[in-house]
Amino acid sequence: MTRHLPRHLVRAALAGSAATLLLGLAAPYATADSGPSAASRAAAHDAASAPETLDTLSRFFAREGAVSKAAADPRVRGEAVPVRYLSPEFVAGEKGAPVARVEFLASKAVSSDGQEASLWTVRQGGSWQVVNIATGDDETRYARVGADKLPGGTVFHEPQINAWYVQGGGRVLPLDADARRAVGSGGTSVAAYQKRVHKAYGDKLPGSAYAKSGKAGGFGPKERAAGASASPGASSDGPVTVASSVAGAGALAALGLSGAAVLRRRARQRG
Repeated sequence: MTRHLPRHLVRAALAGSAATLLLGLAAPYATADSGPSAASRAAAHDAASAPETLDTLSRFFAREGAVSKAAADPRVRGEAVPVRYLSPEFVAGEKGAPVARVEFLASKAVSSDGQEASLWTVRQGGSWQVVNIATGDDETRYARVGADKLPGGTVFHEPQINAWYVQGGGRVLPLDADARRAVGSGGTSVAAYQKRVHKAYGDKLPGSAYAKSGKAGGFGPKERAAGASASPGASSDGPVTVASSVAGAGALAALGLSGAAVLRRRARQRG
């Protein structure tokens, strides 16, 4: 059996702390938003393939000695794809709320020795910037898997259990083993999925006693949490912004439903 490393998250500047994503507001539609424009995707791709980003990638791929920085020769492959996370408004049962909303754009990078990484970009200060690098290619890979399984569907992530789904036609279908454990191999209706996530996270939303206690919503007791402070930024595609927090290297930083930055170790898992 192939052993997969946990996903690592670092700041693009490798300054020792991790940037986390502040949930942006989505359009109040029952179906998914149209997503970032072609111009925004192109700008995100340009940010991911910029010389300074490639230099950071060289250091990222060389961090465990698998390849030298000089030999890493990183390349960005394919287009930037929108990455959607489970929407707290949907969890709360707000009328017309989409199941998920765009959090960032992701681009796949590879090294000369075959390592893969996901570059996370957001619009900040009027331009698209790489804020995180994570090992593996979950974001772009599940975008492809979802498109194959349900053309025209909306791929999204439930980070609390590291599950990937595709939504369309009133159904939520699983794309990986974690999602299959949650909704079954045949998937479930959007209404049934809402009931499940409301039961799991409804008492952990912003303003809840759970959130006020300083815990991060939707995550188990073993997870570490750090407070996040918002940094303003918006685009024509919606306010995809960045928050900053101190996060340990070697963990994936994800935003919990309470608004705190939560750290999870996510092992890559083939669906």
